[in-house]
Amino acid sequence: MSVYEYLLDAIAQKGAVFLALNDPDKQAGDDAMAFARHAAAAGADAILVGGSFLFTDQLHKTVATIRASVDCPLILFPGASGPAAQISPDFDAILLLSLVSGRNPEYLIGEQVRSALWIDRCNLESIPTAYLLIASDTITSAEFFSGVKPIPRDKPEIAMVHALAAQQLGMKAVYLEAGSGASNPVPDAMIAAVRERVSLPILVGGGIRDPQTARQKLEAGADMVVIGTVIERSLAPSTLRAFSDQIHWRRS
Repeated sequence: MSVYEYLLDAIAQKGAVFLALNDPDKQAGDDAMAFARHAAAAGADAILVGGSFLFTDQLHKTVATIRASVDCPLILFPGASGPAAQISPDFDAILLLSLVSGRNPEYLIGEQVRSALWIDRCNLESIPTAYLLIASDTITSAEFFSGVKPIPRDKPEIAMVHALAAQQLGMKAVYLEAGSGASNPVPDAMIAAVRERVSLPILVGGGIRDPQTARQKLEAGADMVVIGTVIERSLAPSTLRAFSDQIHWRRS
């Protein structure tokens, strides 16, 4: 079973997917191992590794450490430094992001071309994903490094048509991203507008600070919830389990 099929199956069986995001700039080595182990034990379906911009040179060591620590899929979430610099054979798959909400060619196709041979050589499964930046009250790292103006929070129709175009182009998922540490998560109305027109799996991340908000995003139409900052700050089993319970509302 491919990683993509595994994620679809998890949606069908559990109601949604819990993706725990490790930022190597914030947690590396033993800290990253602890993050991954606690998240997997609490029920995270997969571990994402990546950040808006890598300041550390510990990425590959961190990925290898996590790989040796958990059995769930390990997925690269590439940032502004480009996937080519972040690819490791220890990953199972890559969210091959195309920043379709912007018009910067580097993040629409440039970085993807630079990374193509590395993805092929490392035999990584590619999951083509439409990446849409959604405005928050603050300028996030993703917005700053990409140079892309985010979609206004009160314009759900703009997000919808970008996601619809991505589906028509043959992409496999849509990622609505408020940005790491965002003051506000993606609005429910925007998720619902995309869900109404698009049949692809919808990932939502950024600004989700409690399990109830995670569940709210699922009720609006999301299929996968990405949780990073809040669980980086607290690896308490009760916190992780609360997120898992709210996300896996259909757990068999």
